[in-house]
Amino acid sequence: MRTRGVWARGASAAGARTGRVVHGTGRRIRRATSAEGAGESGLAKLIELHALNSFGDMLITVALASTIFFSVPTGEARGRVALYLVITMAPFALLAPVIGPLLDRLPNGRRSAVAMAMLARAVLAWVMTGLVPGGGLALYPAALGVLVASKAYGVVRSVVVPRLLPAQLSLVKANSRVTLAGLVATLVAGGVGGLLHLIGPGWPLRGAFAVFVIGTLMAFHLPPQVDSAKGEQRAELHAEPSEPRPKGVLRAVGPSVIMALRGVAGLRWLVGFLVMFLAFLIRKNPPNGLPETVALGIVAAAAGLGNALGSVLGSWLRTRGSELTVTVMLLLATLAASAAALWYGVVTVTVVAATAGMAASLAKLALDALIQRDVPEAVRTSAFARSETALQLSWVVGGVVGISLPLNAVLGLWLAAGVTAAMLLWTFRSLLRVGPHRSAARPRVA
Repeated sequence: MRTRGVWARGASAAGARTGRVVHGTGRRIRRATSAEGAGESGLAKLIELHALNSFGDMLITVALASTIFFSVPTGEARGRVALYLVITMAPFALLAPVIGPLLDRLPNGRRSAVAMAMLARAVLAWVMTGLVPGGGLALYPAALGVLVASKAYGVVRSVVVPRLLPAQLSLVKANSRVTLAGLVATLVAGGVGGLLHLIGPGWPLRGAFAVFVIGTLMAFHLPPQVDSAKGEQRAELHAEPSEPRPKGVLRAVGPSVIMALRGVAGLRWLVGFLVMFLAFLIRKNPPNGLPETVALGIVAAAAGLGNALGSVLGSWLRTRGSELTVTVMLLLATLAASAAALWYGVVTVTVVAATAGMAASLAKLALDALIQRDVPEAVRTSAFARSETALQLSWVVGGVVGISLPLNAVLGLWLAAGVTAAMLLWTFRSLLRVGPHRSAARPRVA
């Protein structure tokens, strides 16, 4: 009896301590997300929602990776992922020109759009719990739906951030804070997903279902101004006006924005390419004789750290010199890919993964700065929607190319270096014409 009382008191004390730790951690997280006016503007709620979104996406990724990638031989896994990407790219290529204009026409449904993207993934995650153990073709349509919903969320999220921007923060710093929250959540979700997978292959998906149900409810708690479209007009991604446009449509977003968008699209292509190409290359030919899981873990960690570093550096970015920032990031990515092609090994592959992650993250924040600087507020939301759609499609195209190439390190990495070098030359030519520090005249609205 006395022993039972000791155990009860010990359990009660442990529970109380755990509750205090959880409560204290929650307060610290809320304090961090609400800093510099983010709590008052509503940006903190979006940061927390994005962290939840990234957490759920990572749980689904863990479940699919165990079925499509690790559980079968390299050749068969490559065929499965190729099929996944092809059936993903086809509808997304069709959706890409539609998502931006659709948001332009239905601006008052952004909270509903976020909620639907969350709810769709919750339903599909639950459906996939019964499909993952078999890993048959029926899994692919559901996985396709998850990816399309995730991409659609990304576009809407980029549209929402400017509506919740506090006076104390620049758009670049706000986007950097949102991105960092997503990266931290992704890292935590990777560990949680791995533990859930030990219980069973469907358990990460059950966890994702719960996360996205919560996210659906949280979406409707975003501030009302998310749905406000007062004074907004539509943008078109052109450098210069070319022909008369309907009243209320931006003739052009300006040469600096178009230059940066091309450069960031090239970096997003590189990231998509490296994710698919290196994943299978390392399985077939691990660098320096390392076990494939160790090599993949090192490269994945480097890519994540590079992405985080880009977000941290982006919080210090100013609008002056954003064009130069994009150009320098392309140069670094080209040099890293060339070094990996010349000396394929764990060090160079780790460097190229980290550099690509950092370059894509920092260049995207530079593009955000240019849109904030050069695009009038009335059309800024539309410009974000259209540019983000183009960038999401660039990643998918890069992934398709990466999965289609023979698994030859020299061939693949030289192709990556060649594409980024071509984009670098194109961007540098535009930089000479635009100027690295010139604050371009704001485009005119018809």
